[in-house]
Amino acid sequence: MSVLVRSSVAILIFATGRPVAADTFRSPAAPAALPWAGSYIGTNFALGWGRSDWSIAPTNGPSSPSSVIFPATFDAFRGTGSYALGLQAGYNHQYTSGLVLGIEADVSFPNTIGGNRTSGNAIYEEKLLFGGTIRGRLGYELPNHWLSYVTGGLAWSYSQFTRTPDVTSLSADSVSMIPRLGVAVGAGIEVPLTSSWSARLEYMFTSCGNRAVNFPDFAERSDADLHLQSLRVGLNYKIQGSSATLDLTKELEPLETDRFAFRGQATFLSQYAAPFRAPYSGQNSLSPNQGRETWDVTLYAGVRLWQGAEVWFNPEIDQGFGLSGTLGVAGFPSGEAYKVGSSAPYARLQRYFFRQTIDLGGEVQKVEPGPNQFTGQQTADRLVITAGKFSVVDIFDVNKYAHDPRVDFMNWSVIDTATFDYAADAWGYTYGAAVEWYKGNWTLRGGLFDLSIVPNSTQLDPQFQQFQWVGEIEHRHNIWGQPGKVLLTGFLTRGRMGRFDDAVNLAQLTGGPADITAVRRYRSRSGMSLSLEQQIVPGVGMFARGGLANGQIEPYEFTDVDRTLAAGLSVSGKPWGRPDDTMGFAAVANGISAKHQEFFNAGGLGILIGDGQLPNPGWEKIVEVYYSLPLNSWRLTFDYQFIANPAYNRDRGPVSVAGARLRASF
Repeated sequence: MSVLVRSSVAILIFATGRPVAADTFRSPAAPAALPWAGSYIGTNFALGWGRSDWSIAPTNGPSSPSSVIFPATFDAFRGTGSYALGLQAGYNHQYTSGLVLGIEADVSFPNTIGGNRTSGNAIYEEKLLFGGTIRGRLGYELPNHWLSYVTGGLAWSYSQFTRTPDVTSLSADSVSMIPRLGVAVGAGIEVPLTSSWSARLEYMFTSCGNRAVNFPDFAERSDADLHLQSLRVGLNYKIQGSSATLDLTKELEPLETDRFAFRGQATFLSQYAAPFRAPYSGQNSLSPNQGRETWDVTLYAGVRLWQGAEVWFNPEIDQGFGLSGTLGVAGFPSGEAYKVGSSAPYARLQRYFFRQTIDLGGEVQKVEPGPNQFTGQQTADRLVITAGKFSVVDIFDVNKYAHDPRVDFMNWSVIDTATFDYAADAWGYTYGAAVEWYKGNWTLRGGLFDLSIVPNSTQLDPQFQQFQWVGEIEHRHNIWGQPGKVLLTGFLTRGRMGRFDDAVNLAQLTGGPADITAVRRYRSRSGMSLSLEQQIVPGVGMFARGGLANGQIEPYEFTDVDRTLAAGLSVSGKPWGRPDDTMGFAAVANGISAKHQEFFNAGGLGILIGDGQLPNPGWEKIVEVYYSLPLNSWRLTFDYQFIANPAYNRDRGPVSVAGARLRASF
């Protein structure tokens, strides 16, 4: 698995590059004499459908044929469906006649390609984890330099098979992991967009042969094949020059035209928790002496519809786990670790949203290009409307110096206000709408967002009966000529939540641990926070955050914090001759109410923490230091965090967490 992940990371880790000029698409430079010759790298988004034919039989017994049919239709509130995100690399040789011969390799990571069926008293499930192809390509250059081609070659896949017994059985699930080999054939058409970028539409059929799947715990055997069809939309970046060697130290130019924009990023983060004092542990405790990693690739694809109107799509590949499965510390050490983890990379559509900017007058400001942002202009006074699926903290509680775990600090309670219990699924995204009104030095923001169907879950509420209001006031200022801003943010959550004293009282009656799920009722929970960012001198900035939330009711989505105070510095390396380096320092103190402490001492479990008992509570105190520097086209960051009283428990820790992050973007 680690070899697969490292090779996949290599395909899409690139340098920060220069944007392609907007007029390149309208008036492309004269194409090279052989425009399709050379090596290329790229990505594709695919919709898949197909079937797997099964035959289930007792060992050495007669078989019972059946089939598993997919696709799975797209479920907007679970984020599941038969789609995949893929990465590819290849090389073409073009003749002067227009004939193109090439070779291409790709790897695809599906979201939900698979299905299940019931046979007797058991459920049999097949899930495609990942797959790929190595293919030859035969093409011909058409007028306007379009390329039509056919392709074919070797295919491979890796699937997980699960047999789940009926509810009356005492046996556990049986899981088998099966590799397959097969063939792939397809055809497509590719169109040049700029001198470096091209777009393609491709159909692919993949067939993998029969493989035996054994379930020894149940004395059963299954034979299964796999037939997949997919329709792929892709983008390729041509590596200039005649060499077929992939040089990852070179810059990659982002794609931006009058109508379209495309960018990407890849981040690999590894953390290690050193041995620490742990006299006892509970279900949600942090374990000592362990290391974990996460990896993700995000694509930012945008379309400009009309003046001020944009639509953005962010498909993403995710893989890995946080320390102890992202448990054990309220201010968790990695903002890159979601509340769900997977050893196999998988695809998700994390964001897809519409944004309309309406100019209202004032000074004309330049808009710099970036992820989910076109190059352009806007007026100082404006109205911005955003609707769709995105993260609440894309818009609210934004701080220049501490907000992005892929760029600056890593700790959850540093990158966001720890008491800001913003609406989100387990990955941190939700459906909603926000309005921002900019007027002079002031901005007023408001938004309405969907909550997950139960606290801290993977599914959003499809009926929108549980929701959250968020409001924010921002004031921008200059102190002695240095820019800064102040944010006042508040939220009101309406959903099924439990009171801590109800859970403790019930536990005393039943004699069991406190169970917050048993006392959930439809009620409100609110919180407020104050955030400051201030440039001290060019290259040096400070930030501070403080927040309070209702400590009598369980947090719904983010983490187990009722009050917090954080502050820190961000310093450029210019004074010591390294202007592209950045060093950061932050300190955080997180606390919970007395009722919240009683709940954990009675054996309760929170979103991230729960040691089974809490006889000696105290403030959770965190110090984080990082140093970030360029490494060829990548950016390398070293990070250290010291955590005293993890999960508010004086009996455990302190914990030292060392981390390293490798990131690149274009």
